[in-house]
Amino acid sequence: MSGHSKWASIKHKKAAQDAKRGKVFTKLIKEITVAAREGGGDPEMNPRLRTAITRAKVANMPADNIDRAIKKGTGELPGVSYESVAYEGYGPGGVAILVLAYTDNKNRTVAEVRHIFSKRGGNLAGAGSVAWIFEKKGLIFVDASNVDEEKLFDVVIEAGAEDMKREGSNFEIYTETSNLEAVKEAITSNGIEFQNAEITMVPSNTTPVSDVNTARQILSLMDALEEHDDVEAVYSNFDIPEEVMNQIGEDA
Repeated sequence: MSGHSKWASIKHKKAAQDAKRGKVFTKLIKEITVAAREGGGDPEMNPRLRTAITRAKVANMPADNIDRAIKKGTGELPGVSYESVAYEGYGPGGVAILVLAYTDNKNRTVAEVRHIFSKRGGNLAGAGSVAWIFEKKGLIFVDASNVDEEKLFDVVIEAGAEDMKREGSNFEIYTETSNLEAVKEAITSNGIEFQNAEITMVPSNTTPVSDVNTARQILSLMDALEEHDDVEAVYSNFDIPEEVMNQIGEDA
C-alpha cells in the first residue's frame, strides 16, 4: 500500500495493551451512536455501524452497551447529541496529522486540540491543508503466528482485498471500504481469526523521520491527541524506521 505509515501498527499494538477499558468503551459508544444516528440502527444496512460494532465486540464490550448506544443514536433512548468534526495540522518534522472527533461543544474541543498541538511542537492548520493526503480504506489485522501467509494472501485477494503486508507480528490487509465486510467474511469462513477490523485513513505519501528526538515528539503528540476524550481517531503520514522505534523503546 503506497504511503502506509507506521501509526496504524503502533496504534494496534498499543490498543492490545491498553488497560484503560473505560476510555476505550466511551470512544466506541460515541462511534456507534453517531453511526446509528447518521445511517440508521440496522447494521446490515449500515456498514459504518457494522464496523463499529465489530470493533466493540473485539474490545469485549457487553452486548447491552452496544444496544443502548444504537438506541441513543436512533433516538429510541435519550442521549447526548454528538457532532463529527475533523482537525488538520502538522507535527514535529512537518508530518501531516488528521484528527477525527465527536463533540457536543465544538468551541471547547478545537481549543483543547489546538493546545495539544502547540504544547508538543505542532500546529493546527486550516481545513484542507492535509486531508487531501489521506484516503479512506478498510484495514484488517491478522496474527501472523496463526496463519500461513500464502493461504491468507490467496483468500483475501480473491475476496477483493487491495494489498496485504507483514508489519511486525501481524499481517495488515487493506481493502476498499465497500469490500471490508466481504474480506472479513472470507477470512473467517476459511477458519482464520482476525484481531481487528476498522475503517482507517491511509496517506498517499509518507514523511521519513530518522531523528530519535523528533520521532519521540511525534509519538508524544499522537498519544496526547488520542487520549483526549472527544478524539475518536488520529492519523499521520510519518514513517519512523524500525531501528529508531527500537531505540525509543529502549530509552523508555
